[in-house]
Amino acid sequence: MALAIKEAERAAESEDIPIGCVIVHEKRIIARAHNQIELLKDATAHAEMIAITQAESALGDWRLNDCTLVVTKEPCPMCAGAIIHCRIGTVVYGVPAPRDGAAGGAINILNSPELGSSVNCIGGVLEEECRWLIQDFFRKVRKKSKREKDLRMDKI
Repeated sequence: MALAIKEAERAAESEDIPIGCVIVHEKRIIARAHNQIELLKDATAHAEMIAITQAESALGDWRLNDCTLVVTKEPCPMCAGAIIHCRIGTVVYGVPAPRDGAAGGAINILNSPELGSSVNCIGGVLEEECRWLIQDFFRKVRKKSKREKDLRMDKI
C-alpha cells in the first residue's frame, strides 16, 4: 500500500484526485499508476484502469488471475467491472467509498452472485493515510476555488 500511496501523491502533484494503484504478480510489482483524469482529459483514466493495462502488457495476457490489485480508495463500478473481466483474484484497498465504492461501499460488484463474481477484498489497509491524502487534496481545491472566486469579485 505504501507504493500505491506514493502513486497517489504523484496524482495530487498533477492536480488529479490522489488515488494510486499497484498490481502484484508472484510477489513482484508488474504495474503502478495514479489517476490521470485531469492530465489526459479522460474520465476513464483511473489509477486502476491504467495499472490493469500495464499489467496485461507486462504479462502478455488480459487474464490477471494470479494478481493482487492494491489501491488507495475502494474501486468504483467502472474499475470493479474491469477487475472482474480481467480476473484479478484479490483487491486490497485503503479507504472505503460509501458513495461510489463497488466492493461493498455503495454496491458490491466485486462479489455479486448475479454477475458470478467472487473477488477476495481486503479493505482498510493504511486507511487513515489514504483518507488524509484525499481530504487534504479537496481542502486545497476548495481553498483555491474560494481564492479564485474572491479575486473575480474584486474585479467587479
